[in-house]
This record gives sequence, C-alpha cells and structure tokens, in this order.
Amino acid sequence: MDKTERKKEHNLKRLHKYYSYTGFYTFVGNSLKKAIIPILLFVGVLFLVDWLLIDFSAFFTHVTETYPPISVLLVFFVSETLLGLIPPEIFIAWSNKTSDPVVYLSILATLSYLGGIGSYFIGKWILQIPSVFEYVEVRMKKHLKNVRKWGGFLIIVGALLPIPFSMTSMAAGTINYKFSNYLLFGLLRFARFAIYGIAIFSIM
Repeated sequence: MDKTERKKEHNLKRLHKYYSYTGFYTFVGNSLKKAIIPILLFVGVLFLVDWLLIDFSAFFTHVTETYPPISVLLVFFVSETLLGLIPPEIFIAWSNKTSDPVVYLSILATLSYLGGIGSYFIGKWILQIPSVFEYVEVRMKKHLKNVRKWGGFLIIVGALLPIPFSMTSMAAGTINYKFSNYLLFGLLRFARFAIYGIAIFSIM
C-alpha cells in the first residue's frame, strides 16, 4: 500500500469515527426505521383503497385526461420547493398514467431537484430577515444542527430517503453550505425517483 492509499484509508477511518461519535449512523438508522413503516402503510392503504373503494388506475387516468400535465407539474414543483407538502409518491403514480411515464418521471425528478435548489435559496433569503430567521431557526433547530454537523452526508440522506428534502435543502442554505457541493450531493434525488418509480410502476 503506497502513501496515497494509506492517507485515504486514514481519512476514511477518521470520517467513520467522527460519524459514529456524532450519532450520524444512529440518525440514519432511526430515519430508515421511521420511513419504512409509513412506506409500508402507504403501500398497504394503496392496495386496500384500490381494492375496496377507488380504482387508482382509473383515478390517475382521469386526472391525466382532465388536467393538463403542466398544471400537475406546477403543483408538484411548488410542493417540492415549500417543505414537500405533498408526498412525491402520488405524483410518481400519476406519471405512470401519462403518455410517456419514463419522460414524466424524469421531469418530476428534475423538478424535485430544482425545487430543492429553490429551498436552498429560500434558506439563504431567510437570513436577511431577522424575525423570520429566528422563527425558522427554532422550528428547524434539529435540521440546522444536523446539517452543521454532517453537511453533505445529510444532504445525501435527504435526497435518497423519505426525509423532507426541501427542509434539508433550506437548512443547508440557511447555514450557507457550499452551493457546488449541495448541487453535487443533491443529484442523488434522481436515484430516489428511479427506485420509487420502478417500485410504484410495478404495483399499478
């Protein structure tokens, strides 16, 4: 092993020790546990409602035929920019009933990524309004603390897992996290939509 490889290994060990000490792995584990239950419940309710009350396939087909795609996409973008008000899974299910599901799923992923960027700049803008910043800092105290501690790794987790990506992005902007790094780590949002798309398309 040469000097460069030893240095990399040493840095990885230091990172591992740091994230272990600060509770990052525990946070991710707890987040996964909290996320798995709602996801399973969502899928279970989806099956039950589809079986007993509403034909979701027909419902999303009706939505697709009634509302222009631009309207649905606009609502999604606003939601993804403002704290993820509507679960993105609903829009992923909608995309499966469009004329080109893969194209619309890709558009959704892109809008989610851009919505995160919008949240990042909202976070930076909040800094300029002391009263609003004080309110948000109290409400987002946990997210701000975690982003300060873990930075890019928390953005990766927010992009991939059912943790509010918009809130994580806003916290990153609030603490002036390096924008280029945010853009890089946020690209994993596309992976999340691909994985969820495959899962949801297969059951609808």
